[in-house]
Amino acid sequence: MLTRVFESLGRRVAHHPRLTVLVWAVVTALGFGLALFGLHGESLFDRLSTGEPTVPGAESSEGADILAEAADTGASLNLLVNGVDPTDPEIGPALAPVRQELIEIDGVASVIDPFALPDGVANPAAAPLVADDGEGFLIVVSLEPGLDENAEEAALDEVEQVLETVPETLQAVAPDATGIVGGTSLIFEAITSQVEKDLATGEAIALPVALLIMVLVFGGFLAASMPMIGAIASIAFGLGTLLGFSYLMDLDSSVVNVVTLLGLGLCIDYGLLIVSRFREELHPLLVEDGGEGARRRRGDGAVVTALTRTMATAGRTVAFSALTVAISIAGLLAFRPDILRAFGAAGVVIVLVAVATALTLVPALLVLFGRRLARPGLLARIPGIRRLLAHTADVQSEEGFFSRLTARVQRHPWWVVLGTVVLLGALASPLAHIELRNSTTQLLPTGSTQREYVTTLTEDYPAATSAAVTVIAETSLDEATAWAQELTQLDDVASVDTPTPIGSYVIIGVRPDTADAGDSTSQHVVQEIRDLDPPFRTWVTGQAAGQIDFIDALADRAPWAIGIVVFATLVLLFLMTGSVAIPIKALLTNALSLAASLGVLVWAFQDGHLEGILGFTSTGGIETYVVALVVAFAFGLAMDYEVFLLSRIKELHDSGLSNDDAVRLGLQRSGRIITSAAAIIVVVFAGFVAGKLLVIKEVGFALAVAVIIDATIVRMLLVPATMTILGNVNWWAPRFLRRVYDKLSLTH
Repeated sequence: MLTRVFESLGRRVAHHPRLTVLVWAVVTALGFGLALFGLHGESLFDRLSTGEPTVPGAESSEGADILAEAADTGASLNLLVNGVDPTDPEIGPALAPVRQELIEIDGVASVIDPFALPDGVANPAAAPLVADDGEGFLIVVSLEPGLDENAEEAALDEVEQVLETVPETLQAVAPDATGIVGGTSLIFEAITSQVEKDLATGEAIALPVALLIMVLVFGGFLAASMPMIGAIASIAFGLGTLLGFSYLMDLDSSVVNVVTLLGLGLCIDYGLLIVSRFREELHPLLVEDGGEGARRRRGDGAVVTALTRTMATAGRTVAFSALTVAISIAGLLAFRPDILRAFGAAGVVIVLVAVATALTLVPALLVLFGRRLARPGLLARIPGIRRLLAHTADVQSEEGFFSRLTARVQRHPWWVVLGTVVLLGALASPLAHIELRNSTTQLLPTGSTQREYVTTLTEDYPAATSAAVTVIAETSLDEATAWAQELTQLDDVASVDTPTPIGSYVIIGVRPDTADAGDSTSQHVVQEIRDLDPPFRTWVTGQAAGQIDFIDALADRAPWAIGIVVFATLVLLFLMTGSVAIPIKALLTNALSLAASLGVLVWAFQDGHLEGILGFTSTGGIETYVVALVVAFAFGLAMDYEVFLLSRIKELHDSGLSNDDAVRLGLQRSGRIITSAAAIIVVVFAGFVAGKLLVIKEVGFALAVAVIIDATIVRMLLVPATMTILGNVNWWAPRFLRRVYDKLSLTH
């Protein structure tokens, strides 16, 4: 039944190839147009959000919402002026015209600087606005609350322009003056603009290198270009779809990069499998024509026959593979944090887009070019390159590198299993000391202006910054002030700010004895405060509190997410293979592969061993949601390659080959495709690593490592070794399950 469905799809595409290509051309143009220009002049990148990941309903999130609702000021921008002696009596008069210009801007509520106070910097109230090293001062410009979005944006732009002129204004009295304009809006803009740049960087790296790999695989540009065309269409449609998602949910800036490049990699992988199998099916048909068929038209039936067979085999494998990847990513929907749910929903859609192009657009292109794909390309006529292509391009031989490698593994399977398990365990060992973080500006590259702004503000103006831990108390000021004395006695608390009433709440800032707002010391302070039992309701918020709540949310829903994915994977692999042993083995080997890739991630990023090579500064941990993303995406990719391999082994075993022969020849026929697909995915994720945002680097690095480990150690060594040891047990199932398989099997 399932075979007939894909055969029918192949015939439909074969009969209407130009219409299929035309539809995808329109979809591609529409997708790019929507992503770049939007529905109302607002592009996809204009609609992205950013900030610390939160958990709806968690204490830290509720506390942050209370602070936002109780705030009686609007947005603000600050200017850090450096290289100036604030005690210089000429500074105040020189700054007065700028202050007046700022206050006259529509929407500005206040302009605060140390020289606007009575007695200037000598006033004790000016201390928070003067740098601790005595070589700078701070200007704070606040807008009126309640401004509409356009008015606020216009006011902030005008304020920024005026603040940027301050160093030049002070040149006459302070020639060394420099300045950094900063604020929440500029930090957000810096992150979203970096996302756009990183996406362009990733695509600039991935597309050309992926094309080169496919030229080596197919031996020419024509065949190699088809998966690339599908990938471009996938990117366009995916970006347009993400714009639609942005109207349904908040999309974090990192969502676009991760899911778009994941879709790019999967689309190329699936197209690679379809094109390769088509050429494999077309070759014997041309041989039957006595070598003359390559010059005939597709109307004689050979091309349609080859495509129909391709869709019934590789098409089914691609669809099944995409289903397993989508299920793995859909596991993210079980979690509470909005960012993970956004990744899950967007990721599933992108996977569906990738499989749609592979099953419609790429086959349509195959029909249009048909027999030309069987002719040697121009590159094959160049002597040196011809010899190279003879080793890399797809071939019809039943023996080769992968079959010889598998034969060696099968001679010593127990030693191979022992060696690979020990190696994977060693790679996974850094997981024992993993630390999870929720970072904000630390995600920006070290040279970023806004990161420099936040670092300078924290180091030189500590009294002007918010406390790392904020307690919101629903009580009177007197009662909160009395209780705040208890907070000063807690371990690792350096100081407690004077309680401040805001509406019906009192805000108490607690400063841990550490400069890192998210380290273990800050987290310990949060736990200590939450363990107290005051006679009124409190909320503890801040970076450390958010981290604790996020990790708790992951732990709370992880069993459900893992259970759903494991159950679905077991069922799907059983319906594909008719085996109970193979699905269990797949889950165990994938778990080892995941643990190893996460261990390497901790070693590289948390421990900072690759800081210099990859160009980042370690935050001392791994971003909380990165772990969930890597597990979901890497598991899906591992299942992708598992399906590629098992489909061939199952096909050969069903044709009558013994278990060992099916494994050996299955690896020979699929090993080149798996290796090529893995190389392309690694290139795509290398585009992540080449970007500047730390979270994108972490995701790209971890997924690249996961693919390398899975496509080499696991797929080429551990899987054939375990399948050799299990022998015919690989294909065993209880009688009642065998009856289920006979009725519902997803066979060719």
